[in-house]
Amino acid sequence: MLLENMKAMLNKAVGDSYAIGAFNMLDYNSAKAVVQSAEEANAPVVIQTSAKTVIFWGAAAIISWVKQLVGSTSVPIALHLDHCEDLDLIKECIDSGWTSVMIDASSKPFEENLALSRQVVQMARPKDVTVEAELGAIVGVEDDIHVKEQQAHLADPQQAIKFCAEVKPDCFAPAIGTAHGIYKGEPKIAYDRLKEIAAKTKVPIALHGGTGLGDEVFKKCISLGCAKVNISTQLKYAFIDGFVAYHNEHNTEYNPLKVIDAQFKELKAGIIEKIKLFGSAGKA
Repeated sequence: MLLENMKAMLNKAVGDSYAIGAFNMLDYNSAKAVVQSAEEANAPVVIQTSAKTVIFWGAAAIISWVKQLVGSTSVPIALHLDHCEDLDLIKECIDSGWTSVMIDASSKPFEENLALSRQVVQMARPKDVTVEAELGAIVGVEDDIHVKEQQAHLADPQQAIKFCAEVKPDCFAPAIGTAHGIYKGEPKIAYDRLKEIAAKTKVPIALHGGTGLGDEVFKKCISLGCAKVNISTQLKYAFIDGFVAYHNEHNTEYNPLKVIDAQFKELKAGIIEKIKLFGSAGKA
């Protein structure tokens, strides 16, 4: 099956009140875990790549891995570039075969964010590539975008309406109180703001900072319009923990393939769990 863009996937998710898991790959093994989890759960998924991951492996290598993995599947899968400030890297991914990209100009003044986001939409539309854009500052650290908690600000609903009307993104990531990384306390989610933004913009909402949120928080956010849920930090932990746990239990055995397989199983278990939680199992 060919890679898909996210627009139809997200619109269907909004209509049926579930969310699509967007899982950050780290290498071929983790990308394989996302694809096989989607097949097993018969679910649509998004394979996400951070800007750092693309720079580390190279766009050509990543697109070849993903196309090979997706080629034999029958479930909808999109390849998305997460949080990217670099227009040149966004263009490289669009030209290389990514089916969705995110422009993160949220650290810029509002009008500059508008202009940069519109520019990416203009780059992407002719290639049938979907665009996600962000408004407000999401707490945490994501690809060297540091947002101190005291400086973080929630997306303003009126600005969100203007932003979506002028940019026309396919997916919108407003800051609603979630955070990237590991939560140090109880997250304070602005549910009323999420509800208002989703209702008035009528654009599928992306929930960033998903790792560590409680099941009921996920369910409520999805019910209010979140159609895409990003999971990154959880996979980073599974990537390391699955590897280390196997080696600690078999510390005299130096068989890399067994360690990689243990890592794969750890990743896959977490991905399937989230797919079921988000309600997308069986929705392919």
